[in-house]
Amino acid sequence: MGSDIDISLILPAFNEAGTIVRTIGEVVAYFEARQYRYELIVSADGSDSTRERARELAASNPAIAVIGESARRGKGLGIREGVAIASGRIIGFADADNKVPIEEYGKLEPWLAEGFEVVIGSRAMRDSKIERPQSLLRRIGSRGFAIFMHSVVGLRNVSDTQCGFKFFRGDVARDLFRRQRIDGYMYDVEILALAQRLGYRIQQVPIRWHDDADSRLEMFRGNLRNAIDIFRIRLSLRRLAKMRFQPAAEAGQPGPAQPVLGPDAER
Repeated sequence: MGSDIDISLILPAFNEAGTIVRTIGEVVAYFEARQYRYELIVSADGSDSTRERARELAASNPAIAVIGESARRGKGLGIREGVAIASGRIIGFADADNKVPIEEYGKLEPWLAEGFEVVIGSRAMRDSKIERPQSLLRRIGSRGFAIFMHSVVGLRNVSDTQCGFKFFRGDVARDLFRRQRIDGYMYDVEILALAQRLGYRIQQVPIRWHDDADSRLEMFRGNLRNAIDIFRIRLSLRRLAKMRFQPAAEAGQPGPAQPVLGPDAER
């Protein structure tokens, strides 16, 4: 039986009380203006009032659900829990601090309608617009991370794995996130690596993005944890390669073994 929900959007949040009401308001206004049948899942960890503020809005809008706990459990886990309860034909996630305006979804939607299983926003393409860049130190760190990640995991054809604006065919999202295990920031790498290994088609789309200068990454401990998770992903991919899986795409619209890229992708 097909879902009557057009799109499920997950907003992972950690102590975003200052922005969550505005972000939810913009998402709801965008979806309702286009008459989408939608559900909005706020997956909020943290000890501030993010969940309480989101629940105040949910009280008057049954399309909004709020989950999460006071402990900081990880963005990957928050999205995984959101996907587990999502029912949309399209399932996606966007940063709760609104780094990518929800209007950018209009650039991704045609590729989903064309049949691509995974469509992701990218900050690294020729037509991407960075309205407020990260600091020089963060940009250098991101470049170093990309070199390290590509050498360990692969994904050399994906120019930007970390942009938090990704959408999936609903059954594909559920398949990928059932397999996904990384709770922290490297969940993006894991999901894309799984998608590529399972033959799902990945389309990159240039988007508009701005930095909010509010990094939650602990410089030493966070980067060490990320490095460990990258090696965990490599090991899990090796185990996956030894097993025989039939990707969910084969039940509908199978894709090639390698991701399909937009013409502007940087290689």
